Amino acid sequence: MNSYDTLAIPDADNLLFGNAPTPVTTPHGLVIGGGTVYPELNFTLPTMALSEATYDEVKRHYRQIAEEAVKRAAALEIPGLVLEFETLPPMTENPAWGEELSRILLDTLEEARATKGVQSALRVTPNDIREMERPPRLRSGRHWDAMLETFERCAAAGADMLSIESVGGKEVHDEALTMCNLSHAVFALCVMGARDMTFLWQHIVATAKRHAVVPAGDTACGFGNTAMVLAEQGMIPRVFAAVIRAVSAVRSLAAYACGAVGPGKDCGYENVILKAITGAPMAMEGKTASCAHFSPVGNIAAAACDLWSNESVQNIRLLAGMAPTCFLETLAYDCRLFNAALDDGPEAAKQLRGWLVKSDALCDPQAYILAPEQAVRIAQSIVQAPSYYAAGRDAGLCAVALLREGMAQHELHIEDREQPWLDRMQQELETLPDDEDVFVNQCLGELDHTRFIAAEYDLA
Repeated sequence: MNSYDTLAIPDADNLLFGNAPTPVTTPHGLVIGGGTVYPELNFTLPTMALSEATYDEVKRHYRQIAEEAVKRAAALEIPGLVLEFETLPPMTENPAWGEELSRILLDTLEEARATKGVQSALRVTPNDIREMERPPRLRSGRHWDAMLETFERCAAAGADMLSIESVGGKEVHDEALTMCNLSHAVFALCVMGARDMTFLWQHIVATAKRHAVVPAGDTACGFGNTAMVLAEQGMIPRVFAAVIRAVSAVRSLAAYACGAVGPGKDCGYENVILKAITGAPMAMEGKTASCAHFSPVGNIAAAACDLWSNESVQNIRLLAGMAPTCFLETLAYDCRLFNAALDDGPEAAKQLRGWLVKSDALCDPQAYILAPEQAVRIAQSIVQAPSYYAAGRDAGLCAVALLREGMAQHELHIEDREQPWLDRMQQELETLPDDEDVFVNQCLGELDHTRFIAAEYDLA
């Protein structure tokens, strides 16, 4: 187990796109975080049934996506390309499908390397199907077994990187969000989630080591992004979602403590905080994720990215071509801009980063806490804490303090109706007990035990 008590990037001035203190080299030789930003294309099927009867059509879709992506990558002279294959639930339930589809993508990338000179890598992200059983069984059963087998088969097939959007703690966190119960959110993220990720990532890292592939990273997408979308819809305060994002970094850090090395998965907007802590390269998504969800962080998310991604886009036809190919072109042009700034030297790159940050940070509290200076402050609060639970509490308090400072310095506008939430959240966090066992017992006494199995989190 790795532990983090200092920051890999303590100076926010050095938290920059394209550069990570510990770059990752994939099995096919693509160096991520070594001075160049690459596009990472994320794609999915059009709306269709997924069954034995349609499986041949499914294979045709994935082959088409990969072939058109590498053709466009070659035409645009992209220096490197990452494809992310996120399995859909039936593909994880049937690991042979996940493996075969991975091979289709890998064969296409290999041919492009040989014939077109396109450097590339494949990230495989098996869907976490453990939540398909209610309450979820997280450590045993057919869903657990199928998920592990999918990791094993895809790694053996030659996937360069392994990731997941894990769901441990979500069965409590969803209700905590709708009720704006911050203490229960901390419990779900930093007690339940951190424990589940520790168990899960020990298995993922072991699988990656057996096959000499990269254990990349996890994401709190189902937590922080759910909060962001609810805030965007006006269902919860934006300041509450901002604090959830800071706390979610603690949960995602557990993967790196177990041996994940990056690049962190694109939908984890908390990745900027994790980059400051671990020094690992990170994938990010922003404006190019609008095909899947709206957000207030379209530009600032790119400030420290090493891969620039788009979130899942369906393989449907647009005027120019198929949607994944169109989104790859957008990503490629963004990456050209990042890399042109890097080529002109550190000051040019920092100028571009400054514009990316300034264009978003003043407009929304969720963007404000992702600015490099704020991200480093939150990262520092996390590494100074003695446990995941304490780190979650301290990260939340740090985020509240940062939002107050932003308002006081006239750097951030927070609507009048949301400002009382700062006092409410601070009071709730400050009254949390120092002793984690006391906190756990308190929450277990308040929660609905029909929603989760305490023993799956070593909480029996």
